[in-house]
Amino acid sequence: MKSKQLANVLIKIIGLYICLIAIPSFVSGILLIFLSQFGVKWDEKLLGTLSFAIGSTVQAVVGVILIVNSRKIAGFWFKNEDE
Repeated sequence: MKSKQLANVLIKIIGLYICLIAIPSFVSGILLIFLSQFGVKWDEKLLGTLSFAIGSTVQAVVGVILIVNSRKIAGFWFKNEDE
């Protein structure tokens, strides 16, 4: 396996890992938004968790970008390497 191909696979694995670790906080944020519709008061703790959920959404987007653009990233890193 060439280094460019290996880098492509590793970047995809890192992207999948980033998406996986973003899932729990995203789900908890969505649940808190859902619970707030049923009378749960918006306090500082709820707003902190909501911002945590927004951060996990950004994290998931970065993971998807890594997965989609892994070949371009690997090509950029190893553009001077002979095939």
